[in-house]
Amino acid sequence: MSVDVTKLPSGLTVVTDTMPHLETAALGVWTGVGGRDEKPNEHGISHLLEHMAFKGTTTRTAREIAEEIEAVGGDLNAATSVETTAYYARVMKADVPLALDVLSDILSNPSFAADELEREKSVIEQEIGAAQDTPDDVVFEHLNELCYPDQPMGRSLLGTPKTLKRFNSDMLHGYLTTHYRGPDMVVAAAGAVDHKAVVAEVERRFAGFDATSAPKPQAATFGKGGSKVVHRDLEQAHLTLALEGVPQTDPSLFSLQVFTNILGGGMSSRLFQEVREKRGLCYSIYTFHAPYADTGFFGLYTGTDPSDAPEMMEVIVDVINEAVETLTEAEIARAKAQMKAGLLMALESCSARAEQLARHMLAYGRPQGVPELLERIDAVSIESTRDVARSLLTHSRPAVVALGSGRGLDTAVAFAEGLTRSKAKVRLH
Repeated sequence: MSVDVTKLPSGLTVVTDTMPHLETAALGVWTGVGGRDEKPNEHGISHLLEHMAFKGTTTRTAREIAEEIEAVGGDLNAATSVETTAYYARVMKADVPLALDVLSDILSNPSFAADELEREKSVIEQEIGAAQDTPDDVVFEHLNELCYPDQPMGRSLLGTPKTLKRFNSDMLHGYLTTHYRGPDMVVAAAGAVDHKAVVAEVERRFAGFDATSAPKPQAATFGKGGSKVVHRDLEQAHLTLALEGVPQTDPSLFSLQVFTNILGGGMSSRLFQEVREKRGLCYSIYTFHAPYADTGFFGLYTGTDPSDAPEMMEVIVDVINEAVETLTEAEIARAKAQMKAGLLMALESCSARAEQLARHMLAYGRPQGVPELLERIDAVSIESTRDVARSLLTHSRPAVVALGSGRGLDTAVAFAEGLTRSKAKVRLH
């Protein structure tokens, strides 16, 4: 990789990865603001602001924004998460200045026209309705509320129809001005790009952003665990479980990711083999770990027949508890190989490279090269994995949510308490 970083007087960071063999470039603006930055009366505004970005500026209509990029064969998109919002484009190398011009225009000069705003509110209401019709989305929405009670991190990114109705142009402008600040923004580009040329374009087009940092969100507090059964007439029972993980900068992050992969990261994982292959209790089961700035979220999801839900959860608890003390070198090596392959395969895409660079700058203040990341993966051992697994099971009580119908759901969530009575906990004391 040929990674270059420049910090502008506004505090905005430009980071590029030049890939000379490519004819295209991926680039975007990543801001360190997302759902967790919202006050109660702002619930859903980060996502609405992202939607409104392409709905017209003081110099371009919504149609002109779309046509200018698509006239050169490019595309535009955006995404909102708990901690970041991103606006990005993919274009031919000659059109990088055009993409930067459009991206700066939508963030510097948004019009937030009243008619466009009302239409987009309606679109998001449809999105909310679609999410409520999707059991996977519903069950995780309840799980987030249980894990982060009375906090922005526990609320849906979409907002609610009620909160959407309150938003107007002034609120959007105020939120953008408050949170979109130079020190909290990164312009990242990868592919057929020249660093100096990108810096010159960014310095000229993004000069108007405030050079002081945006206010920090409230610290996250993982809840006290517990369980919740959401009754809905469904064919399947959807089961989720969460424990507090570790933050993005925690030294044990990669060891925890290895443990997560061993548990439910693929077809060879313990849960997949035991629950699906041996017992035929489900079609899908997986585990994941989502690290944030000051906390982490270890999660598990599966779906099964409601009558099988108690057996399913009992098996899940047994497999997790047993895995802590019976990890093997072969499993560690396999999980590490999966992580390395996933990292290297992703970096064959200039879009993935640009996104990784931006996320590293926001999380660590610097890009982390492939050799460094591979070295951190290689440093994971059976001892470090076992230590972080024991800590995971003793640091917090499990939060469990079951969605579906049938009397077995209450029994299923009760079995999850077995995680807090694990042998791992006993051995720590």
